[in-house]
Amino acid sequence: MGKKRLYWILQILGWGLYFGSNFISQGLDPFELGEKAVQNQRTELAIHSLFFFLTTHVFIRNIIIKRKWVQINIARVIPRILGVILLASILANLLTFLMYYVFGTRSFNDPSLVTEVLLLFATSIVLFILWSTVYFLYHYLESNNRSLKYEAAMNEMHLNQLKAQLNPHFIFNALNSMRALVDEEPAKAKIAITQLSNILRNSLITDKKRVVNFRNELNTVKDYLALEGIRFEERLKVRYRIDPSSDRFDVPPMMLQTLVENAIKHGVSNLMEGGLIEIQSAVHDSILVIKIRNSGQLLPNRKKTSTRSGVGLVNTKERLKLIYGDAATFNIYNENDKFVVTEVKIPQRI
Repeated sequence: MGKKRLYWILQILGWGLYFGSNFISQGLDPFELGEKAVQNQRTELAIHSLFFFLTTHVFIRNIIIKRKWVQINIARVIPRILGVILLASILANLLTFLMYYVFGTRSFNDPSLVTEVLLLFATSIVLFILWSTVYFLYHYLESNNRSLKYEAAMNEMHLNQLKAQLNPHFIFNALNSMRALVDEEPAKAKIAITQLSNILRNSLITDKKRVVNFRNELNTVKDYLALEGIRFEERLKVRYRIDPSSDRFDVPPMMLQTLVENAIKHGVSNLMEGGLIEIQSAVHDSILVIKIRNSGQLLPNRKKTSTRSGVGLVNTKERLKLIYGDAATFNIYNENDKFVVTEVKIPQRI
């Protein structure tokens, strides 16, 4: 529904409800004022309703639009709109006096006239405040909704850029792992090609997804480590400690593979005797905790590395931030003098 159409529907319904409810109540005539008095009251009511309708549309709304009050801070708008409402309420009272004079429905010597006028004045202020509140609330919500949509679109574009960074990097490393096998061990090379095919097929399936199931991501990592196991042979040992309840969680695509790749490149591959890659997962208070332990040491200058793996870690942090905000955390640290731990905590998405 268009914004203008919605405005007119609400405007007509709102003041129509005001007119209709008062029209019915006046017809009850508890004081037996007579048909002529009731007719005059209803005429006054129709004029009042039309006045409120035109005042909110022509007077208050035009001032708000021309002075662009919906675009400035609400604290600065409140005193200004209250001033406009006060002026509109005074005009409503002047109109009331004019109708009393024209129709002769009230005597200006009537002592109850002051009370009635003050009541109408207060009613006018309340009605105009309600109208202004709904008007500003709608525009603020619409503006906030536009901002959220724009931010979501920008985040989605950024996520796609980050995933596009990872895919060529991953393929390069996987092919590099298989290169030495083609001539020396064709049978193992054939197995490796099958595993790479599985990984790439899974990558294509999940390419357009913000998150994937943890178990699917873990299976991809197992294929990746199988490829690396062919290259490193006995130098690479792999251990899994996976909590079955981890399958209830989703993770960013290729996140786990990126972290494992980093652990191999900067840990195991730098050690003559090789080392261990251990992937752990656990669930604590609806939080998935993933730990990747690898042999090696995290050196201070590695934290600011500009290598591809450094990009991968920065990439992972950014993707976690974009998808989960502050609810997800990332940390990498030396567990002791033999192992480095990369720890990621991810909330359960509903």
